[in-house]
Amino acid sequence: MTKDVIALTPEMPDLRALLTGFYAGGPDVGVSSVADGAVVQLCAPDGRALVSVEAPVLVQVPGEAARLLGVEVGEGAVWWTEARASTAVAEAGRLAGSFAGRLATVLGGEVWPAEAATTDVVPLNTDVSANPAPVGGPAVDVLTDSTAVVMQDRPLVPMSSWLADALRAAAEADRALQIVTPPAARLTLPTRTALRGLPNRWVVRDAEHGYYDGLSGALLQWENGTFAPVRDERGATRVAEGFRASDPVDAGERQLVLSLRVRHPAVEGLVLGSAVESVFRHLTGGPPAGWSTAEPVNLPWSTRTLTEFARARAPRPTLLVVVGRPGRPALATVRVLRTPAGVEEDVTLAFGYGSGETPPLSAVEGLAAELDASHPLVSMLTAVRAGRRDLTVPARLEAPPVPVSFTLGRQEVERVGLTDLTSDVRPPIPPVRLGDSAQVALHFPLSDGTDPRAWSVFQQLTRQLKACRER
Repeated sequence: MTKDVIALTPEMPDLRALLTGFYAGGPDVGVSSVADGAVVQLCAPDGRALVSVEAPVLVQVPGEAARLLGVEVGEGAVWWTEARASTAVAEAGRLAGSFAGRLATVLGGEVWPAEAATTDVVPLNTDVSANPAPVGGPAVDVLTDSTAVVMQDRPLVPMSSWLADALRAAAEADRALQIVTPPAARLTLPTRTALRGLPNRWVVRDAEHGYYDGLSGALLQWENGTFAPVRDERGATRVAEGFRASDPVDAGERQLVLSLRVRHPAVEGLVLGSAVESVFRHLTGGPPAGWSTAEPVNLPWSTRTLTEFARARAPRPTLLVVVGRPGRPALATVRVLRTPAGVEEDVTLAFGYGSGETPPLSAVEGLAAELDASHPLVSMLTAVRAGRRDLTVPARLEAPPVPVSFTLGRQEVERVGLTDLTSDVRPPIPPVRLGDSAQVALHFPLSDGTDPRAWSVFQQLTRQLKACRER
């Protein structure tokens, strides 16, 4: 049974409903709060947390329960109350299920996973004094000097507020965050993005093949308080058989991936998120459905509220998740950063297409022109990859993306010194000039998304652009 249990209710859990849930453990289980009341804990008599319950979140974005949990909850907003059970106490999982089941019984709604739901009183029979109390917060299962380890056995691991807090705390303490899952688990793109840089890892626990990295396939072992690669006498790593058991799977599904940067002057009337909205409108026909700092994405799309949130956090960076509407899988991560040059938005967007659908590559040039004309575009790289339409990431070998085009915005063209392409500046492919003024953006078509050799062309292009910048 998963240790994460979620109650999805049409009404906000009020005090009466919460008290009904808190009595799931009977009189031996106490209640306390942490994080300034944002997390309520059901505790053993010695005070250790058995179940941590996050403050209910009103999810106003359609399709989030289906995207993250695989369940339909009907139309309208839903209250998402997540309970996380300790892995150190046998009864904790059933206690979380009883808490969620009682909320759903009192308020209506349902529990995920459905088999976890109960309204039984769960007596505490384990002698918790025999085990050391866990440390590191409600999301962390093992904490060492170098690493915070989080155990997850849900089918899809989102970048929940639990994980976001654990990642932030680990980074502040100079620790790695390592998520351990079974082989069949998948990650959402925001979670994959968070684990992309070492020493953070996705650790797959495979009964047949041992531990391995879910993104690279490298065999791992628990060593000196962290999961580290197994190396041979030459210092080389090996790829787990479970990761490379078959060639990259190609079921005809594709992902269109765009990585772009815009740089704004730091002025009073600055509005963030408009570039992301332009991409969504251009490629999907409508704006994003919502945004948030974690998953589930709970806030309806609004560039105004997004900007107000980022401004309140400045000069600290802000990482946001943006999601599309049901029917066309679309996700974006946005990193807002204040720099000496202004305010930058680093954006990665992904759009999913099934075997009978074609990514709209012909629309990319027009999109690049729109972004350069209406937004201070620095650059944009567009690529296509074979990958799941639902944009989730499995723990298996996948084919790398193939670059389709690269765009350099007009301000960057001027800064690099490519305003006038002369005989000593010869890109490997002729660019398309975007714009009808003296200042133009340069759009470099690289491939149709099927030829991996486009990477070598792109690398040659970037080397030349770097040389132009340095001359």
